[in-house]
Amino acid sequence: MFTKRILKEKRVRKIAGGFSFIPHRFLADGFLTSLAQQEILLYLFLVLAGDRYGLSYYSYDAICTLLQLNLGEYIAARDGLIDKDLIAFDGHIFQVLDLPSHPVKRAKSADDEDPAAIAQIIRQSLEYADQRRSLP
Repeated sequence: MFTKRILKEKRVRKIAGGFSFIPHRFLADGFLTSLAQQEILLYLFLVLAGDRYGLSYYSYDAICTLLQLNLGEYIAARDGLIDKDLIAFDGHIFQVLDLPSHPVKRAKSADDEDPAAIAQIIRQSLEYADQRRSLP
């Protein structure tokens, strides 16, 4: 049996100043795997930005700049988190919500099941690799 031990005693995390946390259920109950990459990024940002009630009011342009997202990616991530009942947004203020009883699974895109789309992605990847190899 493996025994956990503190690796750096002087660097044990403490809640000081801000109030940010992600419950272990987020990982253990499958919430993490239910999210797209940009949704994970936005969720983590909103958790870090939120006060003890999960409230924050960063503008979309600040969020896009900090997270290096374009407007479309931001909107898709925000709307995905709302649809999955992880955040609320009134147009100005975000609230990270208590986790629901179970995760809402990510909807599959057409690319997830279309063999032609998958083949095209593989072809494009191979062409890109060939182009990179031929660079001086």
